[in-house]
Formats: sequence, C-alpha cells, structure tokens
Amino acid sequence: MPSPPLHPHPLENGSAACFALHGRRALVTGGSLGIGRAIALGFAEAGADVAIHHAAEADGAAKRASAAAEVVAAIKACGVRAHAAAADFTTPGVARGMVEAVAAAFGAPDILVICASIQTRADFLAVRAEEVNRQVAVNFAATIELLQAVLPAMQAAGRGRVLAIGSVNQTRPESELLVYAALKAAQHALILGLARRHAAEGITFNTLSPGLVATERNLWRRADAAAWAAIQHAANPMGRAGLPEDMVGAALLLCSDAGAFITGADLQATGGGHL
Repeated sequence: MPSPPLHPHPLENGSAACFALHGRRALVTGGSLGIGRAIALGFAEAGADVAIHHAAEADGAAKRASAAAEVVAAIKACGVRAHAAAADFTTPGVARGMVEAVAAAFGAPDILVICASIQTRADFLAVRAEEVNRQVAVNFAATIELLQAVLPAMQAAGRGRVLAIGSVNQTRPESELLVYAALKAAQHALILGLARRHAAEGITFNTLSPGLVATERNLWRRADAAAWAAIQHAANPMGRAGLPEDMVGAALLLCSDAGAFITGADLQATGGGHL
C-alpha cells in the first residue's frame, strides 16, 4: 500500500501563522448573538471572510433586532468580506437553501460552524410534541442539511473544517433540558461518523462543548444577582460562567491549520463543569 502524501506542517511558517485564516470563507450559523457572534468576529480578526446566519425571531426575542447588521459592520472593520443571511431552520429545506444562497453570493464555505440552536426548559413529562419537533428541526435536521450542502465543495477542494457547537449537556444532561441534551448528543454522534468517513479527504469534524456561558439565552437568569452567583458557583470548579469570547480560542484551533491533525474531538470548554 502506498504511503499517504506528506503535507507541509503548519508550524513551518511559524507558530502564530498556523492559527491564521487568511483566504478562508467561514459560515457561522447563529452568528448574530452570543457564542456564534464571538466566533464570527474572532475568525474575521484571524483573516477569514465570514458569512453569518441569523434568525430574525431570535434576534428580536433578545431585543437585538439590529444584531446581524452590527456583526457585519464589525467583520468588515477587520478588512475582510462579510455577509448575513436570515433563515428560520424550523422549516425543512431552509438550511440547505441558505447555504446555497451564501455560496452563490459569497463563495462556497470551507469552514462551517454550526452554532444555531434552540432549547426549552420543561419537566420531561410536560414536554409537548410540537416543541420536540421544533427542537429536532433546528438542533438536528438542520445540521444534516447544512452538512449535506457544504460537503461537496469541501471534498472538491480537498480541505474543510466543520465545527459543531455542542453542550456539556451531551454528557451531563440537566433534568429540564433532556430533549436538548439528547439532540446535542445525536449531533456529536453524527460528527464522529463524518470525521471517520472524511478524514482522508482533508476535512475535519469536531465538536466544541461549552458549559455555562453568559449569553442572551440566559439573560433572564442574571436578573437576580444573588441567584446568578449561586448558579455560577454550582456550575463548575471555577465557580464562574464563561464568556462567549472564551470559546474563540478553541474554535480557532479546530478550524485553522493548527488543528489539521484533530478530528472527531469533543473539546469541553466548561470551566471543569464536565468533570
């Protein structure tokens, strides 16, 4: 059997250069708020052109209707190209169509960050079927559509980076988030299978699993300072919530040349909350 071809090691151009994303085109779903926003801006600072997906309903619910426009302006200020695409992933086919529209306007992404998700807190016996279906559509079915839409171009190019934003709930599910936790676990299983399937093609698939992070999603929990302090203390050995920006370094590792030999990983960014 012939030996696989040798590729220049990223560190041959300097340790910092291997984290650079110049010439790359990234698509970050859920990129207008929270973790997605921080990653999108981090990629732009590293030199990537960045397209963000956002859901107008989610932005409005967070009282940040102009969030996508603000992120696009911040990306452009880094001297790279920016693009925003609004899409509601609860409708079948929309995620695939969004990728196709982004590719036509912006170029096919060679980095995909799957960050958009929804969750509903409820006792398991009170979970309604329509809410289960809604979470399945956004948190899992849309992931399949996104992957099927981006993979052909990555295969043709012989390079690609896919990063799914998971959750500490994959391995330590909260009792009120069992559907969300199950779907995050299913998403990581999908990532594992694809990592093995496409490893020889220069495409990596990884999961980044945050613990408690202070985002718009849990703003309501921070209204009571004492209660929030107790939640943070119990969340992890560090005794604090993470910030969206705490996820950027790990995302850069897994989506740059620095992570060229990492695939199928589940990087726990939890402050030790997974231990």
